[in-house]
Amino acid sequence: MARYRSILSLILVIVTTFLVSCSSPSVAKAPPTYTAAQVEQIQQYVPDIVTLRDRLDNELITLIKRRDWIDVSNFIHGPGGEMRLKMTYVARNLLPQDQSQAREATRSLFDHLVKIEQAAEAADYQKATLNSREALADIDSFLQLIPKPTVLPQESEA
Repeated sequence: MARYRSILSLILVIVTTFLVSCSSPSVAKAPPTYTAAQVEQIQQYVPDIVTLRDRLDNELITLIKRRDWIDVSNFIHGPGGEMRLKMTYVARNLLPQDQSQAREATRSLFDHLVKIEQAAEAADYQKATLNSREALADIDSFLQLIPKPTVLPQESEA
């Protein structure tokens, strides 16, 4: 009986060695990248975000300088809310390592928009101006996270 156990053990060792030697080596995963479809989907929102950023830079700053607090409040609720929605959508479609930074920039933008709203209610020019600059910085940091579309070289005509 002991002889059969040693033969069985030897057979198991040979089979295990064969199976291990036939397995493929583990391949390190490539870092996650965007597919062309993902970049295209994200890029659909970039022009709107840039346009809203420019409006924030021009229109909102002008409204604050004129101390037109009602229109400042309207701007925060209109284009400001639209900006936040678009940024939130784009943030969900970024790579996992960029999502947290994008969400933080979006949250920070919202906080600054709320502070501009509070400044408008209090007619506080300094607070509104400071937070509008901070909001622009939040948008700029968000835009840095967006993948750039790849441009394929065009075939030259012979």
